[in-house]
Amino acid sequence: QVMLVESGGGLVQDGSSLRLSCAASGHSLRAYAIGWFRQIPGNERVFVATINWDGLVSVSADFAEGRFTVSGDSAKNTVYLQIHSLKPEDTAVYYCAARPTGREYSDVRSYDYWGRGTQVTVSG
Repeated sequence: QVMLVESGGGLVQDGSSLRLSCAASGHSLRAYAIGWFRQIPGNERVFVATINWDGLVSVSADFAEGRFTVSGDSAKNTVYLQIHSLKPEDTAVYYCAARPTGREYSDVRSYDYWGRGTQVTVSG
């Protein structure tokens, strides 16, 4: 069982930055990689980025390259998603999720555990 809690969302202005956090707890955490997804109401969850706990493997979606940075602190069991130059189209609920390492990283079906999400709203 893995539990995930996101934080750091909020209402921000166009062009600002945010750092989202995903605090993980539970058993065998190192057997899981952490992914970030985002979802707009009425749309499917979209892959943003993923990272392994050793930090050696991190992947970002094409749209996230350059503005989104995923990182982790294994001592704190926390994964971060730093977002720079926020745009109104980044408005969404951001979720972190855990998948067994080795599964395909961008598919929501690969993830066994999900947090409740944190809302990010960017005003133009």
